[in-house]
Amino acid sequence: MRRLAAPSLFFLAVIYYEELVLKLICFQSLTIASVLFTFLFTIPPALLLGLLCGGVPVKYGRILLPLCTVLLSLWLGAQTIYYRLFKTFLTIFSLTKMVMVAGAFGDMAVWEIVLNWFPIVLMVIPVLLSFSLRSRILFEQPHPKGLRLRWAAAAAIVQLLGIGIVLLCGSGYLSLRYIYTQAAVPELETQYFGMLTQTQMEIRRVLFGIDPDQPADGSSTSSGSSQVPGDQSGDSTSSYALHQMDIDFDQLIAQTDDEDLIQMHQWFSQREATPENEWTGAFEGKNLIWIVAEGFSTLAMDPYRTPTLWKLSHQGFVFEHFYTPLWGVSTSDGEYVTTTGLIPKSGIWSYSRSSQNYMPFALGNQFSKLGYRTMAFHDYLYDYYDRNLSHPNMGYEYVALGQGLEEEDIIPAEDLESGNMFPPSDEMMMEKIVPMFVNEDQFMVYCLTVSGHLNYSLEENAMSRRHWDEVKDLPYSDTVKCYLASQMELELAMESLMEQLEEAGKLEDTVIVLSADHYPYGLTDEEYSELLGHEVDPVFELYENTLILWSADMTEPVYVDKYCSSLDVMPTLSNLFGLEYDSRLIMGEDILSDSGGLVIFSNYSFITSHGYYNSTTDQFTCWDGSEPDYEAVADTVAEVQNRVAYSAAILDRDYYRIALDGPPREENSIFDFNFVPPWDSGSRPENNILP
Repeated sequence: MRRLAAPSLFFLAVIYYEELVLKLICFQSLTIASVLFTFLFTIPPALLLGLLCGGVPVKYGRILLPLCTVLLSLWLGAQTIYYRLFKTFLTIFSLTKMVMVAGAFGDMAVWEIVLNWFPIVLMVIPVLLSFSLRSRILFEQPHPKGLRLRWAAAAAIVQLLGIGIVLLCGSGYLSLRYIYTQAAVPELETQYFGMLTQTQMEIRRVLFGIDPDQPADGSSTSSGSSQVPGDQSGDSTSSYALHQMDIDFDQLIAQTDDEDLIQMHQWFSQREATPENEWTGAFEGKNLIWIVAEGFSTLAMDPYRTPTLWKLSHQGFVFEHFYTPLWGVSTSDGEYVTTTGLIPKSGIWSYSRSSQNYMPFALGNQFSKLGYRTMAFHDYLYDYYDRNLSHPNMGYEYVALGQGLEEEDIIPAEDLESGNMFPPSDEMMMEKIVPMFVNEDQFMVYCLTVSGHLNYSLEENAMSRRHWDEVKDLPYSDTVKCYLASQMELELAMESLMEQLEEAGKLEDTVIVLSADHYPYGLTDEEYSELLGHEVDPVFELYENTLILWSADMTEPVYVDKYCSSLDVMPTLSNLFGLEYDSRLIMGEDILSDSGGLVIFSNYSFITSHGYYNSTTDQFTCWDGSEPDYEAVADTVAEVQNRVAYSAAILDRDYYRIALDGPPREENSIFDFNFVPPWDSGSRPENNILP
């Protein structure tokens, strides 16, 4: 018995210790639930690893014990550093692309490891112990097969016991039962159950999908009634048509025996479509330049250092409560959310996965049908995150480094000579690309910048070095000044864009849109607080940002006080340009409509006009301090859960092709796979139990 007990106890101590280290470093806190459930779910893998090392001859066990410890420490340590760097956890799918990531950001990763020496030291301690104690832990020959089977059975029993206890925890808006059985929230899964359990859950999710809530009354939750200029409410909306296409859901239901598809058809048919409004078609016929800016933040702007950005953000639409939530695949997911109005699926690269899907609402496809020249640009590697596949599928001629752009086009000569070439220059890209489209009769351009990318130091960031003299006297730490310096390059790019448009006589007929892919997570919370002038709220305030939506013919700014996010940008532009789309099939909402604002975060937290819900504490707080309407909050939680799940279903089922009778899917592509439905049709979640 001691032959199996000793290594199992060792692994129990190692895993539990490293799980707690990860929680403290990543979340800076522990809760009673997280401590207890993490311990409970640590026991089964500890028993199995003890069986693996103790159930073989001693000479092999003494090799396996430190090897398993090294692998555990590597995985939990890597996740800890990755979270500190990107504010999200590394997914299994991303591991399959590590050659690409390492090739692009290998030097950055090495430097980040150096900076995070303390967590690494903490993770190395168990490895050292495994080598020094292995002779004392493993000293007997293996026990009979029957004992080993009983040991494995004990691991299974403890695992089932843990799951059973979780299934009993159904109280609260977002219960532990829901998080474990249905949600796709790596942050909460890790926080409550531990990283090893989260890894197992992610594998399960990728293989079997996630369950959406059963629609209760066929309607979409109303989450507020914030007013915007031109907002229509009550009966006055009857004068406006709906953003709703002629989709015969009844016929779609009759044509299939697939229960999961039937449920999708039912849910989408029962959603409330967003009505048109006085802004519908306001920019029809104009050109559009749409920019997603790397690491852009409201706090990077200044009327003196960045006059162009300041002008654009204050003289067009002014969105006073705009957020850019951070998603699991940082920039790529930020692009996906902004350009599709859909929530990315956890654990995969959603934009890459969408490359073989029918995407009729993508603005590249929409504008190309109208005869526009549609182009997409990026001043980094053309195939990074498979953009060479996703962006053409969105309707764009795609130009990036290695595909229409060369290093000398976007990298200053001095950086080419020194070899310190990252990040490239947004200004140089703009000088190169604008002549490619500016003389077209009509153009729609999408652009992803890169100059604002981390890390923010003079040694690692070419743009920070380029603009250091402009920020060196500011009253901030060097890292913060380097961040601001990198964003100066975006200012020059926008200045160049405006000048070239004006010289070509196209400025008056062009709409400029700009938002961030995510907040600058290369800054610590403490460094971000320097820019704010007070300690930042890391739950919500960290993601508050600016959406630039500007047209030269706007005579005065239009202030919008609705709570909104990057998820809402695509439907808002579709409305402004008078494009045909079905708002029921999009998870974002036209910000200028009278629909209630709803900001959704990756961990199911959200903000509405009434207040904010923190999923980590399972608490809703009203803005006015009043007692929340528990039923309304529960409805909104369910709406968030549904939007997440049905977004994944749209992606996995290529649903637009089905609902809109799109062209046949191309066969034998690199994305073909045996489809696994996004939920188990035999199991539907029950309503959350209110406190």
